[in-house]
Amino acid sequence: MNISKPFGEQVDGFTIRVLNEREVRASAGILFAVMFSAVALIELKGNYLLLKYFISLFLVDFIFRVFVHPRFSPTLILGRMIVSNQNPEWVGAAQKKFAWMIGLALASVMFVLMVVINSRSIISSVICGMCVLFLFFESAFGICLGCLCYRWFYKERAQYCPGEICDTASRQHSPKITALQMAIVAGFIILTLVMIYFFNDLFSLPPRSLWDVGGFKR
Repeated sequence: MNISKPFGEQVDGFTIRVLNEREVRASAGILFAVMFSAVALIELKGNYLLLKYFISLFLVDFIFRVFVHPRFSPTLILGRMIVSNQNPEWVGAAQKKFAWMIGLALASVMFVLMVVINSRSIISSVICGMCVLFLFFESAFGICLGCLCYRWFYKERAQYCPGEICDTASRQHSPKITALQMAIVAGFIILTLVMIYFFNDLFSLPPRSLWDVGGFKR
């Protein structure tokens, strides 16, 4: 099998190579879930084991994406399996490769600092925060933060961006946000603050067994 192929997929109707955004978002969701769990484990128990495994496997995954081909990335394969019954949403491969190169660079630094040297510092904390933010925006909102930097380094404009954000002429207009909707969001935030103020002590109580609450003997 020849794996040294041009980056991305050649799809009829597209003038450049593309990738399936649905697969990419599914993969980002998988990575975000694991990394968030690893960070939570550190915050709650001071245990770095899961994060070190994650960094090592994350690095391998992105090496496959950038230097071999995205179709051989383990997490992208899992993403393809998850969204296999959905219509693909094709986006430009060039800006995705640029974003993944950023991810590869961050993963390489983290691998050296936390796995090879076995150290922790503000540098690793900042990089962890960046990775969590990047993965969350990709999986939750379909916003590739690394792709937004593509235009800073390349003269040509990115094509086929998710949601057509790089081609305003062909983008469909979303429903406008009304003043009433903004007021509802503001009210929701106020409700949250009020609940924290009045119910924080009550909500902080650990839950009892349902059998004890009902007076049943076990």
